[in-house]
Amino acid sequence: MREFCTCMHMRRQVMMALSFPMSSPAKVSPEFTLSPAAAKLRLLKKLRCTLRYEKNAWAAGAAMVAGVDEVGRGSLFGPMVAAAVILERGYRIRGLRDSKLLLPERREVLAPRIREHAVAWAVAAVDAARIDQINIYQASRVAMREAVLRLQPAADHLLVDAVCLDCELPQKAIIHGDALSASIAAASILAKVERDRMMCEWDAVFPEYGLASHKGYSTPQHLAALQQYGPTPQHRQSFAPVWGSPVEQVVFEFD
Repeated sequence: MREFCTCMHMRRQVMMALSFPMSSPAKVSPEFTLSPAAAKLRLLKKLRCTLRYEKNAWAAGAAMVAGVDEVGRGSLFGPMVAAAVILERGYRIRGLRDSKLLLPERREVLAPRIREHAVAWAVAAVDAARIDQINIYQASRVAMREAVLRLQPAADHLLVDAVCLDCELPQKAIIHGDALSASIAAASILAKVERDRMMCEWDAVFPEYGLASHKGYSTPQHLAALQQYGPTPQHRQSFAPVWGSPVEQVVFEFD
């Protein structure tokens, strides 16, 4: 009988506990998902731009170590621009980092300092027509190689952002090199400033597209202009937003 009462008492306690509303679990906000571009930008901000790779090359016997980079790979309009820079060992240019992480005003300050204090620097470009012929990856390698060949004095070792070039010089491809190597960062800044200048010049020729503001990249303003006016001869016809435009390409007429 005692065991029966004990069991009834325990059952009553359980039923009473179940009769009370349970507290709702704490709401967990869904995890915020960054876009690939935003995630990459966050990563780049955490990296330190130093002379580590340059010092390794110097220690191995190199004297003219050139950083090489390109800009404009994702643009729908205009050329791919590359630069190569050989920094002076004894002079440190403060503030060098990936050009994507710098404000335009800061790039405009750093670019003349780089040109003034570098042992050598050079810029090269591959136009939209050539990009359409050989694809954007090969165009980036061609532009970077051309920039290297224009260096005076010539480089004897290359530090390249992410890819290897078709040349016989010793070279090291560095992932996120423009955020890690001062020489590559300097090249990135020179290439970016030069390409932005070109886009401002083209803006005067094609004012409907707003090139001075977005530099040819795939912004809503640019895509809307493509839908309304169609592509120009300087648009990259092999890029989907361009060849998918419903309006025929603008054709220049010459007397």
